[in-house]
Amino acid sequence: MAPQHWPDAEGRDRMFVKVCGLRTERDVEAAVGAGADAVGFVLTASPRQVTPAQAAQLARSVPAGVLTVGVFRGEPVEAVRAAVAESGVRAIQLHGDEPASHYAALRDLGLPLIRGTSPGGPAGLRCGALGEDLLIVDSPQPGSGAAWDWDTLDRDVPDGHWLLAGGLHPGNVAAAIDTLRPWGVDVSSGVEVSRGVKDPALIREFLAATRARAEQS
Repeated sequence: MAPQHWPDAEGRDRMFVKVCGLRTERDVEAAVGAGADAVGFVLTASPRQVTPAQAAQLARSVPAGVLTVGVFRGEPVEAVRAAVAESGVRAIQLHGDEPASHYAALRDLGLPLIRGTSPGGPAGLRCGALGEDLLIVDSPQPGSGAAWDWDTLDRDVPDGHWLLAGGLHPGNVAAAIDTLRPWGVDVSSGVEVSRGVKDPALIREFLAATRARAEQS
């Protein structure tokens, strides 16, 4: 169930950009104002974690055309459902080793389901392999901000709705797009001045670099 504002995977009208790990209203305003298609709120243990109540507050100013994503890692299905209900997020991202049964158990919520994984993961890199609507291909150390070898994807670039994540920043996102031609990109650490602390200027620079490179493609 892809959101209506997502462009078609084959004939997309622009690169899809998600800014994740937002914790303040200033961060959300910067991401939305710069043209992000999705903003992510981390609802699991992390330096970027917010509570469901905080996520609900942050999401109040996000327009309907921008997807709000709740990010989870290893929580039981009922805990995810409770956090989604309280926060009001409009999409669910599972970024651990959750099995297909988790996606099936969340399907009745009627929200887009996102799977975060890394190359070499047990379910592979085929979008939809576990019942997800969107795939995020992250570094082997998610959330670390460490760059990783994109060449590992050369033989196994996913099809359809997939985002590249992990180690992206304003200075390398154009090269990432050139190398792998993802449907979209996802950034968190690359727009921070310290771990968990976003920089609105970097957010704007990342969106500008992404849009400029995508328009040239």
